[in-house]
Amino acid sequence: MEQQLYSLSKLFTECLYRIPDYQRGYAWTEKHLTDFWSDLIQLERNKNHYLGVLTLEKVPEETSKRWNDDYWIVDSKSYSPYYVVDGQQRLTTSIILVQSIIESVNKDTMLNYTKTSEIHKKFIYDSKDEGISRSYMFGYEKDNPSYNFLKTNIFLEETDSSETPQKTIYTHNLEYAKAFFKKKLEPLSLPEKEDIYRKLTQNLLFNVYIVSTDIDVFVAFEGMNNRGKLLSYLELLKNRLIYLSTRFDKEDFEKNRLRSAINEAWKSMYHYLGKNKDKPLDDDLFLSIHFEIYFDNITSTKNEDSFIDDIYPINSRIHRRSTRYYSTYLLERKFTVQSIMSVKTNANVSTRNKDEKEETLLITEVHDYVKSLQSCVDLWYKILNPDDSEFSDIEKIWIKKLIRLSGSLRRDYYFSVAPLIMVFFQKEKKKEERIKFLKVLEKRLFLALLQMYKHSFFTPFYNLGLNLFDNARKLSRGNISSEKIIKELEDDWNKIVNDKDWLDSIFQEFKTSGFYEWRGIKYFLYEYDMSLQEKSKTEKQKLDWAEFDDYETIEHIYPQNPKRDCWTSIFSSYSTEQRKILKHSLGNLLPLSKAKNSSFSNKCFMDKISNNDNTVGYRYGSYSENEITRYTDWTAKEILERGLKLLDFMEKQWSIPLGGKDRKIDFLNLDFVKEQES
Repeated sequence: MEQQLYSLSKLFTECLYRIPDYQRGYAWTEKHLTDFWSDLIQLERNKNHYLGVLTLEKVPEETSKRWNDDYWIVDSKSYSPYYVVDGQQRLTTSIILVQSIIESVNKDTMLNYTKTSEIHKKFIYDSKDEGISRSYMFGYEKDNPSYNFLKTNIFLEETDSSETPQKTIYTHNLEYAKAFFKKKLEPLSLPEKEDIYRKLTQNLLFNVYIVSTDIDVFVAFEGMNNRGKLLSYLELLKNRLIYLSTRFDKEDFEKNRLRSAINEAWKSMYHYLGKNKDKPLDDDLFLSIHFEIYFDNITSTKNEDSFIDDIYPINSRIHRRSTRYYSTYLLERKFTVQSIMSVKTNANVSTRNKDEKEETLLITEVHDYVKSLQSCVDLWYKILNPDDSEFSDIEKIWIKKLIRLSGSLRRDYYFSVAPLIMVFFQKEKKKEERIKFLKVLEKRLFLALLQMYKHSFFTPFYNLGLNLFDNARKLSRGNISSEKIIKELEDDWNKIVNDKDWLDSIFQEFKTSGFYEWRGIKYFLYEYDMSLQEKSKTEKQKLDWAEFDDYETIEHIYPQNPKRDCWTSIFSSYSTEQRKILKHSLGNLLPLSKAKNSSFSNKCFMDKISNNDNTVGYRYGSYSENEITRYTDWTAKEILERGLKLLDFMEKQWSIPLGGKDRKIDFLNLDFVKEQES
C-alpha cells in the first residue's frame, strides 16, 4: 500500500472518487456532524487536524471505460479514478460542506481569492467544453440508490433519469447533513465562511492508503469495519455476496447478472427500511427475521449450540434470534469462499467429521436468496407501517391493533407475530381470509396478554410465540395452509377460554396484583376508548397511541396520594388495604389524552372534570375522560360500577366468559364494596 498525508484540496487535484456498489450509503447523523463541525471551529489558524485513514482502490481501466459520463475526463485530462474503500463518511461530509459553503454566498463572491465557479469545478463537477457532458468529482456508482439523490438534492443538478430519486435512510442522512451545515453557515460573515473553507480544504488531513492489486479489496473492506460507525450485518452481507459473485466459476454474464440482482435487492431494502425516516426499521432485525423463515431447516454445530446454551438456559429459535446466530451462519458458514470451493473438495468429506462438513454454495442459491430478501422487504415495511400501504381500511385497523398490542408484548411481536402476518399476506390474497386471520390472531394474543404482569416472565407468550413462528416457516414452505393456521388459532383460543382452571388462575392473579400492574392495561383502555369513539359516530380520534404509550398517561381518578378532605372523607369507612385495592382497581383507571402534572391527579373529583381554572380536565380529554364527566360523585360505588362496565366490554370484545355479576365483582376483588354499599 502507498501512504501519504493529503489535504482535501490535494485529494481533489485531477482525481475522481466513487463509492463502490458494495458500500452502504451515508450513515452519519447529528452527533457525527456536530463533532466534525466542532473540530473545524476549534482548529487554530495554521494548525492541522488529522481526519484519519482514507483507503482507496484504483479503478481498473476496463471499468472506467464503461463510465459513459466520466471516461472523457479520465481519457483527455488524465484524471485518476478511485474507489473509496474506507473513509467515505468523512469524505462525503467534506463535499457536502463545500457545496453548502458555495450556496451560502453570492454567485460572484470570491472565497479566499477563488471564484465559486472554480471551487465548484474542482470539487463538484467539470464539464466537457462547457457543454452538457459533466463528470462529478465525487459520487456513487449508478447501482447505489444515493446516486441520483446526491446530484439532484445535494448538488442541485438536473438528472437525465426520469425516475424520482429513491429515498432511504441514507438519502435522509445526506439531506440532513446539508441542512445542518446550511444552518451553521447562515449567521456567519464572509470572512468567517472563508476561514471555514480554508480549514476544510487545507488543514484537515487524510492519511491516504492506495490498495495494491495483490490485496483483495472486499476482504479489506470487511476488516476495516472497526472504525467510525460500525456496519450492520446487512451491510456486511452485501459486500460478502458481491465478493462471492466474482469468485464463482461461471461466465461473466452470469456473474454480472448476480451482482445486478444483489444491487437491486439492496436498493429495495435500503429504500423500505429507511422509508419512514421518523421510525426507520432495523437492518439486522429484518435480516434475522428473514433468516429464520428462509433457513428453517438448518442445524447448528455443537460449538454453536454450546454458545447459545451458555447465554440462554432454554435452547430455542427465539433465543437464537436474540444472539448473533443468524450472522454467524450467514457470514461464517453459508456465504463463504470455502462454500464455493467445497465443490472441489467434497470428494474427501468421508474422512471429515460430519459437523465440519462444508455445504456447497451454488450461484443459483445466492440469486434465490437475494430475490427472496427483495420480495419480503416491501411487505415487511407495510406490515409495520400499514397506513403507508394499499391494504383495505379494515386490514389496516386490525394490523394496527396488533402493533399496539406489541407495545405490551415488547420485541416478541417482531420475532413471532409480524413475520407470520408477513408470510400470511404473501400467501393469502383474499381480503376476507386476511381479516379473519388478523381478528383471531388478535383474540389469541389478548389471552396471552391477560397472563402478563409487570413482575412476571413472558412464559405465556413465549410458548405461543414459538408456535406462531413455526407456522410462519411452515406456511412459507407450503407445509401448512392459511386455512389450517386460522383453524389452529381458533381451536387454541376455544380450548383456553373454556378451561376453568385457566380462568381461575387469571382471576386469582388480578385479585392479588390489581389491574394497574397488568402489562396490558394501556392496550385494553385504548381499545375501550376506541369503542366509545365508534359509538359516538365521529371520526375524531382523541387518544393518540404513540403519545399514550410513551408517557405516564394512566390516571387514578381516586388519587394514589389522596390528602384532600374531599377524598379522605368519602373513603374513610374503608381500611388502608381496601383503599389500596380501590386505587388500583380497573374502574378507577382512566386513559388520558395527554400527560397531566401530578398536582392535577390530587385535585378533587369535580375539579378534575373541569372548572374556570382548569381547561385540561376530563371534559376536554379522551372519550373515556368525557364519559367520566357524567358522574357527579366518585366513590367506591362508582369504581365498582365502572369496573363492571369495563369487564362487560372485555367479555364482549374478546368473547371471554367471565361469568355473572357476582363473579365479576370477585374478579375485581371488590366484594367488600358490594357488602358495604348494599
